[in-house]
Amino acid sequence: MAKHSSDYLFDLIKSLSRSEKRYFRLLSQQQNESKSKYMQLFDFLDQIENASDVEEITFIKASQISNMKAHLTQKILQSLRQFESAKNTEIHIREMIDYVQLLYNRGLFRQAFDILRKAYKKVAKTGNLELKLELLKWEKNLLNQSVGSQYSQSVQRVISEVEDANSKINLINQFTNLAVKLNAIYVKTGYIRNDQHFQEIQGLFYKGLPDHNEATLSIHEKLSLYRLYVNYYYFIEDMELGYQFALKWLHLYDQHPDLKSNQMNDYLSAINQVMIAEYKLFQYQNFLQSRQRLHKLNEEMQKSVNENIRNRLIKYVYVHEFNRIFMLGKFNLGVKLLKKLSPELEAFIQRSDEHSRVILFYKIACLYFGDSQFHKALEWLNRVQQDEKTDLREDIHSFSRILSLIAHYELGNMEVIDYYIRSTYRFLLKKGELHLFQKYILKFLRKLAGEFREEELIPEFKKLLKNLEPLQNIRYEKRSFIYFDIIAWLESKIMGISVQQRIQERASQKMR
Repeated sequence: MAKHSSDYLFDLIKSLSRSEKRYFRLLSQQQNESKSKYMQLFDFLDQIENASDVEEITFIKASQISNMKAHLTQKILQSLRQFESAKNTEIHIREMIDYVQLLYNRGLFRQAFDILRKAYKKVAKTGNLELKLELLKWEKNLLNQSVGSQYSQSVQRVISEVEDANSKINLINQFTNLAVKLNAIYVKTGYIRNDQHFQEIQGLFYKGLPDHNEATLSIHEKLSLYRLYVNYYYFIEDMELGYQFALKWLHLYDQHPDLKSNQMNDYLSAINQVMIAEYKLFQYQNFLQSRQRLHKLNEEMQKSVNENIRNRLIKYVYVHEFNRIFMLGKFNLGVKLLKKLSPELEAFIQRSDEHSRVILFYKIACLYFGDSQFHKALEWLNRVQQDEKTDLREDIHSFSRILSLIAHYELGNMEVIDYYIRSTYRFLLKKGELHLFQKYILKFLRKLAGEFREEELIPEFKKLLKNLEPLQNIRYEKRSFIYFDIIAWLESKIMGISVQQRIQERASQKMR
């Protein structure tokens, strides 16, 4: 459903922290506007709980509301810019560039040069090449107005720096453009499916990868390169190589700690990608060390970062706590954590993008399945399947249907199994996801849906286990085991224990 402009203003106000609201009110007082209509509108929207309550506004004429909302939005954004300027170096530099332009337009060239020099010092710390180019543009303008003995040398230096900055920006853009292309395909399909898919991705990657010498790259060029390599290797499921580049990405921040505060989003992404690899490679001790880093960062930064980074910190803390629970097989703890989060969970889901939501629904379903709460697992699997974006992460949509079938089997819903098998079969064929893994399970479940005596079940479980075990070493089949530990489920059936107990036993064996 499309949002109205009133929803956007409502969301903007609700995103403000207490200190940001206080700052906005102080500014309005200083400007003698604390009793103005737009401040009344601000206070009203701050107090209401739902955006739909905006219709109850009576203190502003209906014909004036649209203009008043636009005016209030502009005032809030101006206030936020001033508020963030002291903390955000890049916002402060843009403000200084505005001052340079204002002084230049008044012919106050020396004053403009003074601000320019201060801005250069700040840009050097952030490494923002686009801002550096903007400063160089104004330096060229100022040099034309103040020809002196050093003019020729200054012009040559500026030209050289412009060429260097443009060269680096061009290389970074080639890295990031390729990363965006890969991500667009991954978000749609998920991991590579077959040789043809692999060759397409490999061809796209090496065709788009520009010539470069890693040893001579600047810090920001390396950051973009490592991010690109991580995306590529994770996509083609080479987690070991992806992990190496994720570590290089993170170590670069450790070698240049000043970059962390200015590029907190990217620094967080580096930590997240390292932890994803440690989770999938079952490097539990390394995972715990990275988890400690993430928790420490969360504790230190919660009060000093913006809403976007604060939400990302919280998201990664909980996502990786669930991953830790998956590694250990302690699904009951995961379910307890979910219950603790339940008051805020739906709000968190609404704030998440479509891709994150699909993954979250599936992970929650797996937690409930691991805790043998199959009804709850089906609720969350249905949310995956009911999602409008069925062209998003087609692999997860496919495996959610497989897990749904197993949950129905566990609940004894044999009367619906045959219908769901046909439906799942059609879906997998349409999406090109019908591999040996899916074929074996669909055949197995169809067989169990018929007349079967209790004593015949264990041999059938053993047959399926025998068929599936070799697939763990086949390139395009082994990814199936990322989504759900079907081997542990089968072994639990054969051994007569819960799937949680069996996964815990397997986790202990891996750690030993």
